[in-house]
Amino acid sequence: MDQFDNLDKHTQWGIDFLERYAKFVKERLDIEQNYAKQLRSLVKKYCPKRSKDEEPRFTSCLSFYSILNELNDYAGQREVVAEEIAHKVYGELMRYSQDLKAERKHHLQEGRKAQQCLDHSWKQMDNSKKKFERECKEAEKSQLTFDRLDNDINATKSEVEKAKAQLYLRTHMADESKNEYAAQLQNFNADQWKHFNNAIPHIFKNLQDMDERRTVKLGETYRSFAEAERRVIPIVSKCLEGMVSAAKAVNERKDSAIVVESFKSGFDPPSDFPFEDFSQNLSRTGSDGTISNTPKGERDRDGAPGPRSDPKHQMSRTKNKLWRFGKKPKWSVKMAPSLEDFSHFPPEQRRKRLLQRIDELNKELQKEMDQRDALNKMKDVYEKNPQMGDPSSLQPKISETICNMEKLRSEIHKNETWLSEVEGKQSSRGDRRHSADNHHQTPQGRESPEGSYTDDTSQEHHTPHRRPSPAQPGNPNPPNPDPHEFDDEFDDDDPLPVIGHCKALYSFGGQNEGTLVMAEDEVLYIIEEDKGDGWTRARKQSGEEGYVPTSYVEITMEKNSKGAVTYI
Repeated sequence: MDQFDNLDKHTQWGIDFLERYAKFVKERLDIEQNYAKQLRSLVKKYCPKRSKDEEPRFTSCLSFYSILNELNDYAGQREVVAEEIAHKVYGELMRYSQDLKAERKHHLQEGRKAQQCLDHSWKQMDNSKKKFERECKEAEKSQLTFDRLDNDINATKSEVEKAKAQLYLRTHMADESKNEYAAQLQNFNADQWKHFNNAIPHIFKNLQDMDERRTVKLGETYRSFAEAERRVIPIVSKCLEGMVSAAKAVNERKDSAIVVESFKSGFDPPSDFPFEDFSQNLSRTGSDGTISNTPKGERDRDGAPGPRSDPKHQMSRTKNKLWRFGKKPKWSVKMAPSLEDFSHFPPEQRRKRLLQRIDELNKELQKEMDQRDALNKMKDVYEKNPQMGDPSSLQPKISETICNMEKLRSEIHKNETWLSEVEGKQSSRGDRRHSADNHHQTPQGRESPEGSYTDDTSQEHHTPHRRPSPAQPGNPNPPNPDPHEFDDEFDDDDPLPVIGHCKALYSFGGQNEGTLVMAEDEVLYIIEEDKGDGWTRARKQSGEEGYVPTSYVEITMEKNSKGAVTYI
């Protein structure tokens, strides 16, 4: 029992040390979380606020954005480390600390209970021992009294008999106390043997096992702490390799080529300044001995009488050419009128804009052609199945579509004519321009003055227009679409043809502009397929049109309509 208190102190120290390590892990966890959070904020701060089409496409910019993406991924790995430490180290330590405290308390209570039992047994034995001692002393007194009276000739017989009876009683009580003391002593010895040979060793063994498990747990958490870092090392290495690759991707020649291509105007260099002779009105004689400052070539041309060129007119023409490469005059700051053929732009920029417009017109033409094909197919369906609709009702829409196609073809032809004119002027430049072109390789990518870099001139400044995806059936509120997103699609006076029908699987509120309210199990007409953005254009039987989430309806397309398919 002399080491019980020492073990009590040692086990308490072990729990305190474990909780101290848990506190260290918690502070390390907080540092990791704050580090990841600050990295995320840093990346968000320096990420481009504009869309990618509006961002400069220089390799230095692209590499920087790649580094930001890699840094964002690196921050994600720091969050993974923090999560691993929180669950597998800190959380485990806190749970184990509580279990350890409860187990230690149980073992200590058992030890104190065993000690209390031994103390109680010893107290009973000690009491019986003291009682036996008292009874023996009383019996000795009775013996002395009896002997004194028995030898006294003056003592009466009754006094002697009384002393003898008292001696007998005390002797009997001493014998009983002796027996009781012997029994209690035997019990105490047995309890003491059990206490020091069974109970206390068992309790000490449990405390030892508990402390060893605590030590093992600390080792496991040390390993888990390191493994949390080791598991993310491959991904962190890839992030660092991505940063190095982004740094290697910086190409100064390509960036310079993009700048040249973006701001190339197509103008010819200005011509030489003419010599302005202000001394022609002076009368000179051969005796003056003065040599004219007029160059020889000018003197030869001016030798014969004839009209002289106006120096002011030449000077103004020269200045008008110079401003393209030098400082612009004040009047050039004003915005030029927006001409349809872009003639107010430099030749190269005009060519780019014409190519862009031709590409847009071709796309519109393709849409009209697709609509015409869909209407013709719908008309064939109506002719084969008159109960589905009147074929003649589609003829006005077909005629209108064909008219729009002719207008678009005319616009395309007109813009192609302007483009041919610009390209013809550029190809008719002098040998100086051709020799410069032979020494300059045009990069594959192109960048507009606004910074929109594309691989094809026909795609410059083109940003695809996408509608937001609908919500899942579990979330009846889809994302809010742009309120002006569907405005252009409802400008047609004639309704679109029906190409199928659908059944609502869920109810849809349609709070946003351009969307259509529908109830569950309601049947709608399909007038435009899903373009891949998660929205389908439909029409109610009342004639109301709008967009509904594709995932909210079960669609059945007509067999002869374009893209006929049945899906959910």
